[in-house]
This record gives sequence, structure tokens and C-alpha cells, in this order.
Amino acid sequence: MRILLATDAWEPQINGVVRTLTRTVAEVRAMGHEVEVVTPDQFKTVPLPTYSEIRLALNAYEPLQERFKAFEPEAIHIATEGPIGLAARRICLEWRLPFTTSYHTRFPEYVAARLPVPSAAGYAYMRWFHAPSGRVMVATPTMREELERRGFRNLSPWTRGVDTELFRPRPQTEWPAEVRDLPRPLFLNVGRVAVEKNIEAFLEQDLPGSKVVVGGGPQLDQLREKYPRAVFTGPKYGEELAAYFAAADVFVFPSLTDTFGLVILEAMAAGAPVAAYPAPGPIDLIPGSNAGAVDADLRAACLACLKLDRAVVRRFAEQFSWRACAEEFVRNLDPYPDPEKSRFWRRLRRLARLRRPKPAA
Repeated sequence: MRILLATDAWEPQINGVVRTLTRTVAEVRAMGHEVEVVTPDQFKTVPLPTYSEIRLALNAYEPLQERFKAFEPEAIHIATEGPIGLAARRICLEWRLPFTTSYHTRFPEYVAARLPVPSAAGYAYMRWFHAPSGRVMVATPTMREELERRGFRNLSPWTRGVDTELFRPRPQTEWPAEVRDLPRPLFLNVGRVAVEKNIEAFLEQDLPGSKVVVGGGPQLDQLREKYPRAVFTGPKYGEELAAYFAAADVFVFPSLTDTFGLVILEAMAAGAPVAAYPAPGPIDLIPGSNAGAVDADLRAACLACLKLDRAVVRRFAEQFSWRACAEEFVRNLDPYPDPEKSRFWRRLRRLARLRRPKPAA
């Protein structure tokens, strides 16, 4: 199957959405499908206000039309609600092509945390964006129930995976030198250092040992100055990042705006139990797993995690594979019916030829 994926989130951005999409694409290609990925780096871009690391594509509509015609997708998935997602949505509606979408980020809360925009306005936009989608893929049952209460329809589950070879328990000799000799226990947070991640809720806790924050973002300098006793490493990648997870006694996930929290699985795969608030993502993964603790009192959750067996934590994470994630993604797609798709693209090519201006004599 030829699958077109339109997304405003892609490398060099570093976040759970990008990791989910890149790993899913790799697995889907390994399954034998052809995937065309439309990403911001293929267009002129401008920085997202208040978060310059994220780039927004400009004038994507007409170039994207040509990509559709050249690739002739049999299934279309729109992963994000930004400029590229909007352009792909418009094309699908104008050409009457079926498409699916996914709900990765609690966008209304994200905006409300940064700008004086009520979350109700954000949800109105999100309902409008996803309403024509054949299926809206959602990571957890809790998020699905919340969106149903807010008037979303056609919701389908799409689980997540974790690389258990990269994220694994490691001996102390492989831990990063920066944290190897810190007072224990070591409480770790990894992710975008931005207001919507609620990292201050972690840094404010009265905990023994050390606090470490790995990641970059617009709040990094502010928090580094405000919390001088915490260790801020900046962004880390690959093996080095995985070693930080392995060095942690507890991974602390204070976010209230994530729909899943891929770092939860990455921490568990490294053997680090996860402390979190009872929010979507943690509340779907952690209760009953013996791999972490959720509590409205984040400090209590952190201390409870110190009593957990790291081998049990690791075994829980091993249940989640990227192949299963990719297979569920493909099952959720809404492909164009076989008898119609070839006729449609032939008709579109013919119309394009008829509309093409004749060369001057």
C-alpha cells in the first residue's frame, strides 16, 4: 500500500510525537508498504512563536497538491493540526479523499499554558479539524474517553512501542559521568523543558538525593537559575540518553498535557519505575503494573517507586513493541477503495493536463 503521512512534527524536533512517527514509518516500510512523508523541512518555515525550535511550514498547499498527484497515495494519514496538516486536510476534502488523523498532543492546554486563549476555543478548533477524519487514532483509553466527552467521534486505539535494546538496564560503569557520583536516590525527568511539561512541579518536591533534568527548551535557562541544586544536562541523544534513564532510581513524569508520554516506557525499559500524576498516559499504563506509582501527591508517588523491583519494571516494558504499534496504525488506515482509486488518479492527471497552459507560439 502507498501511504502518505503529513506531519508538522519531524526531525530535528525531539519529542515523543517525532519518535512515534519515525519508528512507525520505519516499521511500516519494513512490513512492505511504501510511505511518503511530508515534513516541515521540505518547505520554507518560520519559528513557532514562544518556541523557536519548532518550525512551521509556509505555503504548503500547492506543493502538497503536486506531491499527492505524483505519489498517488492509497491511504492518507494526517498526524498533526499545524500548517501541513491543514493543507493536507484541505486537499482531501476538496478531492473527496478518505483520510485518518491522530491526536498526539493536548493542543488546547498547550496553547492555554502559553497564550491567553481559553482551552474551549482550542477544543473547538480540534473538533473541527478532526471531524472529517475516518478514524482519529488515540494512544490511551483515558484520552479516548475524554475526547468522546468533548464531542469527538470515530476514535480508534493506536498503542505505542519502545526500543528495549537501546533503553535497557546498564551497570554503573556505563552511567553518565555527570550523574554517576551524585547523592542517591536519583530522580530524573527527561523531555522538553517547557511550561506545558509542568517540570516545576517535580523540582518543587522535597525529595532526598538528587534531581536531574535532561532536555532542552524555552524554559531551560529560567529553571536552571531558579533551581540551582538540580542538575540540568541539556539535550542528550541515543546511547547517552538511554544511559541517563538507566542511572535513575525513579523517573518523574509531572506532565498533565501529554496524551501518552513515550518517555514513561523508555524509563521502564531501562528499569526505572515511574512516578506521575493520575493523568492520561500514566493512569492507563502504571496502575497494576508494579512498574510505577500515580498519586495526586507527586512526592508520595516518588517515594513509593523506591520500593519497586527494577526487574519487574523492565519486564512490564518488554510487552510494548514498535511492530505492534505499526500494525495497529496500518489497520486503522482508511484506504481508497481499489476499484475507485486508479480511476480517480487517472481522472486527476487528465484534468491537470487540460488545465496546464499551452506553450507560447
